[in-house]
Amino acid sequence: MRILFIGDIVGRPGREMIKNHLPRLKKEHDVDFVIANYENASHGFGLTPKNADELFVTGIDCMTGGNHTWDKKELLPLFETHNILRPHNYPPEVEGTGCKVFDVAGEKLAVLNIMGHYGMPMCENPFRCAKESVESLRQDGVKNIFLDFHAEATAEKRGMMMLLQGQISTIVGTHTHVSTDDLQISNGTAYITDIGLSGCRDNVIGMDAKGPLQQFLTGRKAHYDVPKKCKKILQCLIVEIEDGLAKKAFKLKILDDGREYRSEAWVEE
Repeated sequence: MRILFIGDIVGRPGREMIKNHLPRLKKEHDVDFVIANYENASHGFGLTPKNADELFVTGIDCMTGGNHTWDKKELLPLFETHNILRPHNYPPEVEGTGCKVFDVAGEKLAVLNIMGHYGMPMCENPFRCAKESVESLRQDGVKNIFLDFHAEATAEKRGMMMLLQGQISTIVGTHTHVSTDDLQISNGTAYITDIGLSGCRDNVIGMDAKGPLQQFLTGRKAHYDVPKKCKKILQCLIVEIEDGLAKKAFKLKILDDGREYRSEAWVEE
């Protein structure tokens, strides 16, 4: 099966890039299932029901969250009606789930969403949650497992790779909005520390630079806003999975001026 994953969607610019390019990408690369991280999709903070429906119409099959999952309270009922996840290491009494199993190309695919510790809301231990979740899925006969690890610290993400490599198909880091250059396949697990944002590219992590610069210069909290006009980018990962292991993976960076860049995963034997 071929899975396409889209990094943190930031506001209208990110949604526009998905609308303009995702249908084409699915056809060109023979994609079976699309996952995207939604937590900044509605003006940079959370997800509204209207924007959720807008994104699913483009061809997304499942969406993952993070620390901004709860910013739009009207999203909560959608956990019961849509394929929308929240980090799995929130307490079990919290609305929604962070793990769902889908039928894809005649096989089972589990999508798992975990949130890191550093700089994040207080939750259960992400490493124990991930380890126990993967063990449970494999005991149930699910070999194809895709993890969105939403975390700030690169060391946490790399640690998750060392913990789970060879046991799951893919680990993709989200949250920082800054793409890393370490896409690899190790022991059958595709891994990248952070896939990067989909949205504005000529600012500060998808937000107008005025607010962040004011905060950096003065130390005072500032308002972060998604620009109405900007240069845009869509960043995504496509991974080919066979019998639970990643066989091939590459990243695409698509700019709104027509340029497109592709980088292949290196393979660790």
